[in-house]
Amino acid sequence: MTARPNIVLVHGAWADGSCWSAIIERLQADGYNVTAPQFPETSLAADVARLRQVLARQDGPTLLTGHSYGGQIMTALGTDAPNVVALVYIAAFGLDQGESLGALLGAGPPTPALAHLIVDEQGFAWLPEEDFVSHFASDVDPAKARVMHAVQQPLSMSTFEDVMGVPAWKSHPAWYLVATEDQALPPDAERMFAQRMGATTVEVPSSHVAMVSHPDEVVRLIAAAAQTVQSGSGSDRLAGV
Repeated sequence: MTARPNIVLVHGAWADGSCWSAIIERLQADGYNVTAPQFPETSLAADVARLRQVLARQDGPTLLTGHSYGGQIMTALGTDAPNVVALVYIAAFGLDQGESLGALLGAGPPTPALAHLIVDEQGFAWLPEEDFVSHFASDVDPAKARVMHAVQQPLSMSTFEDVMGVPAWKSHPAWYLVATEDQALPPDAERMFAQRMGATTVEVPSSHVAMVSHPDEVVRLIAAAAQTVQSGSGSDRLAGV
């Protein structure tokens, strides 16, 4: 492969496409074609459909990068992921076949960021501001974290029950950023995801929202993945990213 891949950024729950702003700026400055769409988060099926819609608009090979629940969306593409050449997980879910978010998260006590979810009458979960600022985005300036809270996209509770089919990472090379100070998704769970998918892995002392608090490290990992697949050695393991 010689063409530089397009990059599609997949936001997670309680976020929107703006969470990728610092990443978009850096990647565009480096000459990448970047798309960071909004996902409805009304159901996993709807989110996968939106991702397929966006992928259909890409001209050429595409590298997917997902954060948190965004990892669930891109994993659910399965083996039918035209033009996708690699997956980059940023503190993201990378479930295996037969697993669900609810079963995984229910295996232990709620994490500090998710301990007080507010579920509305339509069955959508919201994060309280205090938990968002103090735990979800704990290493982000509080004023900026409150803006992130204000634009949060609620997540349908139905997504916790969806069972994963054949995951996309079984047929695509993967990279993974573990956020070691994550108070939403346990770092040990992130390490488990990365290990079993055989991902090239880096660890960063970050909260759950590493793309906001540690954009340079996130961009380095995405660029390393892009350069590896561009050179045709997507199965290689990188050192010193």
